[in-house]
Amino acid sequence: MNGGVPSKYGSPLSEHLAASGPPLGDRLATAPSPLFRAGRKTFRAGLLLLGMLSTLIFTSSALAAAASVGLGTAAPFSVLGGSTVTNTGPTTMFGDLGLSPGSSVTGAPHVLGETHIDDAVAIAAKNDLTTAYDDAASRPSNGSAGTDLAGQLFLPGVRTASSSLLLSSGSVTLDAQGNPAAVFIFQIPTTLITGSGTSVSLINGAQACNVFWQVGSSVTLGTGTSFVGTVMALQSITANTAATIHGRLLARNGAVTLDTNTITTSNCASSVSGGGGGLETPNGVPPVGVPGGAGSGLPPAASRTIISPSVLAKRRAAARRVAERRLAAKRHTAAHKARPRHKSSFTG
Repeated sequence: MNGGVPSKYGSPLSEHLAASGPPLGDRLATAPSPLFRAGRKTFRAGLLLLGMLSTLIFTSSALAAAASVGLGTAAPFSVLGGSTVTNTGPTTMFGDLGLSPGSSVTGAPHVLGETHIDDAVAIAAKNDLTTAYDDAASRPSNGSAGTDLAGQLFLPGVRTASSSLLLSSGSVTLDAQGNPAAVFIFQIPTTLITGSGTSVSLINGAQACNVFWQVGSSVTLGTGTSFVGTVMALQSITANTAATIHGRLLARNGAVTLDTNTITTSNCASSVSGGGGGLETPNGVPPVGVPGGAGSGLPPAASRTIISPSVLAKRRAAARRVAERRLAAKRHTAAHKARPRHKSSFTG
């Protein structure tokens, strides 16, 4: 008995609670509340949105990080022409000189590499140039190059001009953002022309070996231009007086015309075929007196702002003299070794 009620019977409230299931506190502890369920949905939506943003960022980075253009056997050439190569004045090229299918090279440029005139090497290089040209031309564009490069700054990627492209004055800057493998490709349907005294500047680790200019017609580099990168022209290339090129002048079908120019060939360390990436190493450049060379006290030419053409010309002239003295010393040594040796007839 409990207050006159048998213990085997419960009160109406007890019976109601027994019929309605566990106590309210237990249900709150075991079943998610509407607020909790709403928070869980919001969390899941946040994860989905974060995944989408990560994918978008990765895709954008992949688009910006264009692969380099492989030059194959064309990589060692400073100059490669189609019809003729014509030179005026003391032009120096630190890489090879090639011509195919033409056979006329006039003006005796100073070639520190090898010369190949319509031979198997030149023919193979022209074939690889065609492949590289078509590769660069077929890349999807990341944006417009505009009509005038003057004063512009470009991040890595592929830029396309609507027609011709001009560097009218001053300089254009290519910013690798600290990535030495960053690639810059310019697609130009018709002509590329630079004004006198203009320059291409590389900053934040950008390398000349990873800069490519694919030109659908002809190229004219103005007097005193300080240019950077591999020029691949469908027709002709003209480098006017005292223009300097840290890269290559490669013409598929037309002539290459030179006038007192200095052309330093640019290769990346991780790819002797010109594939790009890694740190840049000069090809055939004497180690002393050349910007970026060992013992010069200067950073790699492709990772710094291009200096004035007059100063660069003086330094390269000094480097040329060093190279000539070394070549003369090697020839003297070879001639000395080739002399016949006569045994002495002296007997003691």
